[in-house]
Amino acid sequence: MKVPFVSFKPLEKELDKELRAAFERVYSASWYIEGKEDEEFEKVFSEFCGRKYCVGVGNGLDALMLALKALNIGSGDEVIVPSNTYIATALAVTYVGAKPVFVEPDIRTFNINPYLIEEKITDRTKAIMPVHLYGQACDMDPIMALAKKYNLYVIEDCAQAHGANYKNKQIGTFGDAAGFSFYPGKNLGALGDAGAMVTDSGDIADKVRAMGNYGSDYKYHHIYKGNNSRLDEIQAAFLSAKLPHLRRMNEERKRIAARYLEGITNPEVILPFVPDYADPVWHIFGIRCKRRDELEKHLNENDITTNKHYPIPMHLQECYKDLGYKKGDFPIAEEISETELSLPMYYGMTEEEIDYVVEKINCFG
Repeated sequence: MKVPFVSFKPLEKELDKELRAAFERVYSASWYIEGKEDEEFEKVFSEFCGRKYCVGVGNGLDALMLALKALNIGSGDEVIVPSNTYIATALAVTYVGAKPVFVEPDIRTFNINPYLIEEKITDRTKAIMPVHLYGQACDMDPIMALAKKYNLYVIEDCAQAHGANYKNKQIGTFGDAAGFSFYPGKNLGALGDAGAMVTDSGDIADKVRAMGNYGSDYKYHHIYKGNNSRLDEIQAAFLSAKLPHLRRMNEERKRIAARYLEGITNPEVILPFVPDYADPVWHIFGIRCKRRDELEKHLNENDITTNKHYPIPMHLQECYKDLGYKKGDFPIAEEISETELSLPMYYGMTEEEIDYVVEKINCFG
């Protein structure tokens, strides 16, 4: 049996008519940028998130970067980010001219450890950017308390956590702004690159919209040195077609995760930890194993495709060598990078596929 790491085919088959109708609607209208589809998606997604405003942008990285710019964070400023995350989080900070300051994760959740943040705050710190990694919410209460204490902005990186909850409140509703990615593999995925920023601030929303449109508030009038980052009509239409199904799709991911959590009993495998405050949506099901590479080889030889998130931690990436970090500076992030293995997780996995993955993991040794 072959089990892919991810497959779009089950959902695409199920939503075939809706997705084709979305395409035909945009194609027939002959309007491809900043039109009714974008406007409609922004409306329904802001409602889904429980925020007043949504601005569609080109991708998740731009959503974070433009939010930082809208908050006037730039050269000389520092932004707290987790040492264990996808590099887009740090790049957003770098792109506005600020410095990413890494904080170690909780080894159990892989998310930023809120109790290690305060020691990294300086008079140059302007914001905290928690990442709800793998679809599981960060511990937001202590983060928000620190933000209030030091008068810091909070920009949530929700790229992997559409619909996840923290203490029965949806992520993306805690900070001054939040960025989402709709990369095809995400729980809510476009059929190409796409992203969005949500906020309750009309001022932030207006700035993000203008800066994503060449810094223009109206045609040929430029109030900011902006970027070109807009959600195009076809992707907005696809996302609007998929959004009504998101909670159902997330529930299916939770069911698959429950099967993994119950079925995987190999003592060499460390299963994901879910704190009482979190209701994850399982964008990624990441296990840890000291013999990760051997386990990966074993699964791949049995036609089970896996992934590693992320094999090189940010502080050891060549592009950030100017920050002067070396191996050993962030040992928890390094431990995760050396032991994490992501299992197949997608809407439409069959019972046979789940059973097969569990069986092959349990017979590893």
